[in-house]
Amino acid sequence: MEKFIFAEKFFLEEKAAGPGFLEIKEGKFGAFFEVLPNEAAEVIDYGGLWIAPGLVDTHIHGYKNHDVMDNDFKGLNAISEGLLSCGVTSFLPTTLTSSTESLNDVVEMIGANYTKVQGAKIRGIFLEGPFFTEKHKGAQNKNHFRDPSVEMLKIWQKRSNDTIKKIAIAPERKGVAEFIEYAVKEEIAVALAHSAATYEEAKQAVEKGASIFVHTYNGMSPLHHRELGMVGAAMNLKDVFAEIICDGHHVHPVAANILMNARGRDTIVMVTDCMMAGGMPDGSYQLGEFPVEVKDGTARLESGSLAGSILQLKDAVKNVVDWGIAMPEEAIYMASTAPAKSIQLDGECGKIAVGYAADFIVLTPVLELTATYLDGVCRYQA
Repeated sequence: MEKFIFAEKFFLEEKAAGPGFLEIKEGKFGAFFEVLPNEAAEVIDYGGLWIAPGLVDTHIHGYKNHDVMDNDFKGLNAISEGLLSCGVTSFLPTTLTSSTESLNDVVEMIGANYTKVQGAKIRGIFLEGPFFTEKHKGAQNKNHFRDPSVEMLKIWQKRSNDTIKKIAIAPERKGVAEFIEYAVKEEIAVALAHSAATYEEAKQAVEKGASIFVHTYNGMSPLHHRELGMVGAAMNLKDVFAEIICDGHHVHPVAANILMNARGRDTIVMVTDCMMAGGMPDGSYQLGEFPVEVKDGTARLESGSLAGSILQLKDAVKNVVDWGIAMPEEAIYMASTAPAKSIQLDGECGKIAVGYAADFIVLTPVLELTATYLDGVCRYQA
């Protein structure tokens, strides 16, 4: 039997439309109609509500008291299932700088199990490190920092069943040009992070093929009017994406707005950088090897430095609209289509378009999450 979703507004691939009816056919999106084409069809009524693509979190370390670096499939599955309550239907489990042996084991576990998770779909792995420098290390372990190695990446690719989709490096390290060229040829997006690079060093990395700035403003050389640093590069360089954590703690809303205005909202990728305390009460947690205290909406190391976030991506969408720096359609785009595009997966997810898996969310007009669907099936209800 034909099935349609009725709602007040739909955030479709090219435009917002509605009220109307969206066809769901064998777990995939069909066409959008202003008038129901078949009176006998089953209609799921979300009158007064909005339908948006499932959100795509391309930078997330953990959730619900589980960390990707725990190297535990049950924990990975718990993260996947928990993310449905955040409006996330696709994600990249994200590693931290660690020993080679530890990273070998984690990518192997994910590569062997990524299709078995029961919640949000794993679209690949994001390796955040270990090719960083110390000055802006954040919650990364400097003892494991090293120069980029094509050989190490080849090992991780093999162990992960070729599921690595994104890797972050500091552009001032040795061997960066060759590493970027290899990774890009292998269709791995190269991101720039935890770096004291000059504007020129960042620009040279982008010219070689790097295409993402990780959690812009955080963990990078700041903008100065005589040395623009990584922040200036993230604002000014063409054909790149800039991640941003919109929890109100990592970046001031005005600074977020400045970045969005400088770049254009179509190349901004909202991420959470969420750690294991996401969805949990305040208290003591771990981020990789580091103890973290969660209090007043932030996760901090003993030094006071921010250590990831406890942000849920649905809240980032709501925040930027509430702050007055994005329209709802822009906010949704920055948390769905733009992240998918940044890792060359917009042919599979991040859009409501004919033939795509029917992964979508139901929102109120004030952007509160009501439901999350995977493959046309309701998997979370608020």
